[in-house]
Amino acid sequence: MRNTPRKTGLAIVLALTLMVSLVTGTSQAADPPYRVMVFSKTAGFRHDAIPAGIQALRDFGSANNFTVDATEDSARFTTANLAQYKVVVFLNTTGDVLNGTQQTAFEQYIAGGGGYVGVHAAADTEYDWPFYGGLVGAYFHSHPAIQQVTVRVDDHVHPSTAHLPGAWVRTDELYNYRTNPRGAAKVLARLDESTYSGGNMGADHPIVWCQNFRGGRSWYSGLGHTQASYSEVNFRTMLLGGIRWVAGMVPGDCAPDTQPGPTLLSRGRPATASSAENATYGAANAVDGNTGTRWSSQFADPQWISVDLGQTRSVSRVRLQWEAAYARAYRIETSADNANWSTVNTQSASDGGTDDIPFTATNARYVRVYGNARATAWGYSLWEFEVYGT
Repeated sequence: MRNTPRKTGLAIVLALTLMVSLVTGTSQAADPPYRVMVFSKTAGFRHDAIPAGIQALRDFGSANNFTVDATEDSARFTTANLAQYKVVVFLNTTGDVLNGTQQTAFEQYIAGGGGYVGVHAAADTEYDWPFYGGLVGAYFHSHPAIQQVTVRVDDHVHPSTAHLPGAWVRTDELYNYRTNPRGAAKVLARLDESTYSGGNMGADHPIVWCQNFRGGRSWYSGLGHTQASYSEVNFRTMLLGGIRWVAGMVPGDCAPDTQPGPTLLSRGRPATASSAENATYGAANAVDGNTGTRWSSQFADPQWISVDLGQTRSVSRVRLQWEAAYARAYRIETSADNANWSTVNTQSASDGGTDDIPFTATNARYVRVYGNARATAWGYSLWEFEVYGT
């Protein structure tokens, strides 16, 4: 799906300014100076991305007025030493890394208003320490092979995720967790298990979250396995935002949430269409979850396909997987009664493939794709028509 940029001088200047800021990790206003301890001790698997992560954090500190002390020495976990830090980052730690005395000192640090940032394998750490399990939010369970995924960003206000697109496509090692942190933490982003293989948490699969915990603050990202992550602008900006929130430099709402973000509502629901090429290509094929079957219309404009969600839902996203015969121009419409329709999104220059379209949440029972200009001499053809909401 293409979007045409505005080619004004002001827009170009603003875009360049923003890009420089994101690449360098520079905040817009200078924070007061503070210190961050980066802890990367491993007693299990050791990630080769640790050096890249430490360097990224040092870069952030240089550009954002904080000093980074990197260590793998557990003896640094004393009351006196921890007191000098606003934030302690557990960077891809694994296994049992602190003894009982060190654990007590860290608990006291958090209770006194200290901050914790956990990155990726921080969830694969200290399984026998209940305090730490609550602090990190959830323990690691398993992971499939490294692969591409679409991350669904639910919070576009929190300083760690405000910059991210609603559908953030990236490659990483994707953790499943033993429990879901929702209810204790604020979930900022989730993995869309329909976009990769090996997820086991279903429609609500948190991957980035934050919380206020026993007097302190906690922010965690399950992303960050690969070395490439630490040179990726969106990931770096997210990590910096998490650190700055934990340090108290920027505001952010991390009150626990109990409801998951938008989930797939259309799978297996009744679907109708203006036409079908023949009986093999009926509308139901577009909502069956099978990318080997498709709806295909007759070879004329306009055409439409509609799905009945069964009851009024809050819908906020449509995902279309086009076959080679796709719509050049179409609109997304919603209705409460299947008679009166409102347009929530218009596309005038689609280029086929997959169109992932977020829009302002609206209450509707019926959602329709109304095509008014084909891109080919054939009809309109969709492998999948997915509607998301709550």
